[in-house]
Amino acid sequence: MTKDELFMLEALKEAEAAYEKDEIPVGCVIVKNGEIIARSHNLKESTQNVLHHAEIIAINKACQTLNSWRLDDCDIYVTLEPCLMCIGAIASARFKRLIYGPRDIKYESLDKILAEYLKNFNHQVEVVPNVLEKESDDLLKSFFRKLRNKS
Repeated sequence: MTKDELFMLEALKEAEAAYEKDEIPVGCVIVKNGEIIARSHNLKESTQNVLHHAEIIAINKACQTLNSWRLDDCDIYVTLEPCLMCIGAIASARFKRLIYGPRDIKYESLDKILAEYLKNFNHQVEVVPNVLEKESDDLLKSFFRKLRNKS
């Protein structure tokens, strides 16, 4: 198993925690020097706060841990392709790498967003897609199947 897969497994644990809270199962971990410095999962429904995506919460925790908004020596692992709000935060925080699972079909390709929208940023984020894509996708499908069955 690769280093990226090991850290994505930790992000999947966070996604499972979200699932148990009836939140969309997205998890995130932030890694610096091979150590997890922050982790979170979606809490938007629980807190009724639109900003409480896994990535935003984890970024906030990492900034507090490092006492800096610059996370340029950090990698961020997310179980689903980030939304536009989270992409903006990831780019602004100057992450070294973004590693994620499956693409989110609701959004345009992250590659296009990074190429066009973020091309003028001083810092460019390396993107590694599709890490443990199937595991994350299976969890998401299970969650939405559970929601449909409740209705």
